[in-house]
Amino acid sequence: MSSELDRRAFRDLSYGLYIVTSRDGDRLNGQIVNTVIQVTSDPPRVAVIINKKNLTHDFITSSGVFGVSVLDDTATMTFIGPFGFRSGREVNKFEKVSFKKGVTGVPLVSEHSLSLLEVKVFDCIDLGTHSIFIGDVVFSEVLKTGQPLTYHFYHEVLKGKSPPNAPTFMSHQPL
Repeated sequence: MSSELDRRAFRDLSYGLYIVTSRDGDRLNGQIVNTVIQVTSDPPRVAVIINKKNLTHDFITSSGVFGVSVLDDTATMTFIGPFGFRSGREVNKFEKVSFKKGVTGVPLVSEHSLSLLEVKVFDCIDLGTHSIFIGDVVFSEVLKTGQPLTYHFYHEVLKGKSPPNAPTFMSHQPL
Protein backbone atom coordinates (compact mmCIF):
# COMPACT_ATOMS: atom_id res chain seq x y z
CA MET A 1 0.00 0.00 0.00
CA SER A 2 1.28 3.44 -0.95
CA SER A 3 1.89 5.96 1.84
CA GLU A 4 1.00 8.94 -0.37
CA LEU A 5 -2.20 10.90 -0.02
CA ASP A 6 -4.37 11.10 -3.11
CA ARG A 7 -6.51 14.12 -2.21
CA ARG A 8 -8.96 13.26 -4.99
CA ALA A 9 -10.32 10.57 -2.65
CA PHE A 10 -11.89 13.31 -0.51
CA ARG A 11 -14.07 14.31 -3.47
CA ASP A 12 -15.81 10.93 -3.17
CA LEU A 13 -17.23 11.89 0.24
CA SER A 14 -20.80 13.11 -0.20
CA TYR A 15 -21.59 16.71 0.66
CA GLY A 16 -24.31 19.23 0.08
CA LEU A 17 -23.69 22.90 -0.61
CA TYR A 18 -25.08 25.50 1.75
CA ILE A 19 -24.88 29.21 2.40
CA VAL A 20 -23.94 29.83 6.03
CA THR A 21 -24.62 33.37 7.22
CA SER A 22 -24.08 35.45 10.32
CA ARG A 23 -24.06 39.03 11.49
CA ASP A 24 -21.95 41.44 13.48
CA GLY A 25 -24.35 44.13 14.65
CA ASP A 26 -25.94 45.43 11.44
CA ARG A 27 -23.19 43.97 9.21
CA LEU A 28 -24.19 40.79 7.35
CA ASN A 29 -22.02 38.13 5.78
CA GLY A 30 -22.29 34.65 4.35
CA GLN A 31 -20.32 32.02 2.51
CA ILE A 32 -20.68 28.71 0.70
CA VAL A 33 -19.83 25.64 2.79
CA ASN A 34 -20.07 21.92 2.24
CA THR A 35 -19.97 20.90 5.89
CA VAL A 36 -23.28 21.33 7.69
CA ILE A 37 -24.50 18.28 9.58
CA GLN A 38 -27.36 17.45 11.90
CA VAL A 39 -25.77 16.14 15.12
CA THR A 40 -28.86 15.44 17.29
CA SER A 41 -32.61 15.32 16.77
CA ASP A 42 -33.83 15.99 20.31
CA PRO A 43 -32.95 18.73 20.84
CA PRO A 44 -32.43 19.61 17.17
CA ARG A 45 -28.77 20.58 16.76
CA VAL A 46 -26.47 21.15 13.81
CA ALA A 47 -22.77 21.76 13.33
CA VAL A 48 -20.92 23.77 10.71
CA ILE A 49 -17.21 23.93 9.94
CA ILE A 50 -15.75 27.33 8.99
CA ASN A 51 -12.20 28.41 8.09
CA LYS A 52 -10.80 30.85 10.67
CA LYS A 53 -9.63 33.21 7.88
CA ASN A 54 -13.21 33.84 6.75
CA LEU A 55 -15.23 36.85 7.85
CA THR A 56 -18.19 34.56 8.54
CA HIS A 57 -16.06 32.85 11.21
CA ASP A 58 -15.46 36.20 12.89
CA PHE A 59 -19.17 37.04 12.78
CA ILE A 60 -20.28 33.69 14.23
CA THR A 61 -17.66 33.98 16.98
CA SER A 62 -18.81 37.47 17.96
CA SER A 63 -22.60 37.03 17.59
CA GLY A 64 -23.02 33.39 18.60
CA VAL A 65 -25.57 32.81 15.83
CA PHE A 66 -25.63 31.56 12.25
CA GLY A 67 -28.09 30.71 9.50
CA VAL A 68 -28.07 27.89 6.97
CA SER A 69 -29.71 27.99 3.55
CA VAL A 70 -29.94 24.55 1.93
CA LEU A 71 -29.31 25.25 -1.75
CA ASP A 72 -31.17 23.54 -4.58
CA ASP A 73 -29.72 22.31 -7.87
CA THR A 74 -31.04 25.35 -9.78
CA ALA A 75 -28.32 27.54 -8.22
CA THR A 76 -26.02 28.95 -10.90
CA MET A 77 -22.33 29.78 -10.75
CA THR A 78 -23.28 33.48 -11.01
CA PHE A 79 -25.37 33.09 -7.84
CA ILE A 80 -22.77 30.94 -5.99
CA GLY A 81 -19.76 33.07 -6.98
CA PRO A 82 -20.05 35.97 -4.53
CA PHE A 83 -20.64 33.58 -1.61
CA GLY A 84 -17.83 31.23 -2.61
CA PHE A 85 -15.13 33.38 -4.16
CA ARG A 86 -15.53 36.92 -2.77
CA SER A 87 -14.84 38.20 0.71
CA GLY A 88 -17.47 40.10 2.67
CA ARG A 89 -14.59 42.41 3.62
CA GLU A 90 -14.66 43.65 0.00
CA VAL A 91 -18.25 43.26 -1.25
CA ASN A 92 -21.82 43.33 0.03
CA LYS A 93 -22.95 39.79 -0.79
CA PHE A 94 -26.59 40.58 -0.03
CA GLU A 95 -27.24 43.56 -2.32
CA LYS A 96 -28.41 41.36 -5.23
CA VAL A 97 -29.89 38.33 -3.45
CA SER A 98 -33.29 37.61 -1.86
CA PHE A 99 -33.11 37.06 1.91
CA LYS A 100 -34.95 37.70 5.12
CA LYS A 101 -33.69 38.37 8.62
CA GLY A 102 -34.32 35.58 11.08
CA VAL A 103 -35.36 35.74 14.73
CA THR A 104 -31.71 36.25 15.79
CA GLY A 105 -31.07 38.84 13.08
CA VAL A 106 -29.02 36.58 10.79
CA PRO A 107 -29.76 36.83 7.08
CA LEU A 108 -31.44 33.73 5.62
CA VAL A 109 -30.97 33.45 1.86
CA SER A 110 -34.24 32.32 0.27
CA GLU A 111 -33.15 32.46 -3.36
CA HIS A 112 -32.24 28.98 -4.74
CA SER A 113 -32.94 27.52 -1.28
CA LEU A 114 -35.01 24.50 -0.31
CA SER A 115 -35.04 25.21 3.42
CA LEU A 116 -33.66 27.48 6.11
CA LEU A 117 -32.23 26.88 9.59
CA GLU A 118 -31.30 29.42 12.23
CA VAL A 119 -28.92 28.40 15.00
CA LYS A 120 -27.66 29.67 18.39
CA VAL A 121 -24.13 28.41 19.08
CA PHE A 122 -23.48 26.65 22.36
CA ASP A 123 -20.05 25.14 21.67
CA CYS A 124 -17.05 25.64 19.41
CA ILE A 125 -14.25 23.16 18.73
CA ASP A 126 -10.88 24.47 17.52
CA LEU A 127 -9.48 22.42 14.62
CA GLY A 128 -6.40 24.55 13.99
CA THR A 129 -7.27 26.15 10.63
CA HIS A 130 -11.03 25.71 11.08
CA SER A 131 -13.64 25.72 13.86
CA ILE A 132 -16.68 23.53 14.35
CA PHE A 133 -19.61 25.59 15.60
CA ILE A 134 -22.33 23.46 17.23
CA GLY A 135 -25.70 24.95 18.05
CA ASP A 136 -29.38 24.61 18.79
CA VAL A 137 -31.78 25.16 15.91
CA VAL A 138 -34.12 27.98 16.97
CA PHE A 139 -35.99 28.32 13.66
CA SER A 140 -36.46 26.20 10.54
CA GLU A 141 -38.61 26.51 7.45
CA VAL A 142 -39.15 24.49 4.29
CA LEU A 143 -39.47 26.87 1.34
CA LYS A 144 -40.07 24.37 -1.47
CA THR A 145 -39.42 20.84 -2.61
CA GLY A 146 -36.65 19.99 -5.04
CA GLN A 147 -33.20 18.47 -5.29
CA PRO A 148 -30.46 19.68 -2.96
CA LEU A 149 -27.29 20.97 -4.59
CA THR A 150 -24.50 18.47 -4.00
CA TYR A 151 -20.78 19.05 -4.16
CA HIS A 152 -20.58 16.37 -6.85
CA PHE A 153 -23.13 18.23 -9.03
CA TYR A 154 -21.25 21.50 -8.38
CA HIS A 155 -17.96 19.98 -9.62
CA GLU A 156 -19.22 17.71 -12.40
CA VAL A 157 -22.14 19.67 -13.92
CA LEU A 158 -21.47 23.30 -12.97
CA LYS A 159 -17.68 22.80 -13.33
CA GLY A 160 -17.13 24.63 -10.04
CA LYS A 161 -13.79 24.77 -8.24
CA SER A 162 -12.95 24.75 -4.54
CA PRO A 163 -11.70 28.09 -3.19
CA PRO A 164 -8.40 28.13 -1.25
CA ASN A 165 -10.07 28.28 2.21
CA ALA A 166 -12.29 25.24 1.52
CA PRO A 167 -11.40 21.96 3.27
CA THR A 168 -11.51 20.23 -0.13
CA PHE A 169 -9.16 22.69 -1.89
CA MET A 170 -6.42 21.12 -3.99
CA SER A 171 -3.65 23.35 -5.32
CA HIS A 172 -3.66 21.42 -8.60
CA GLN A 173 -7.37 20.84 -9.13
CA PRO A 174 -8.35 18.32 -11.83
CA LEU A 175 -9.88 19.77 -14.98
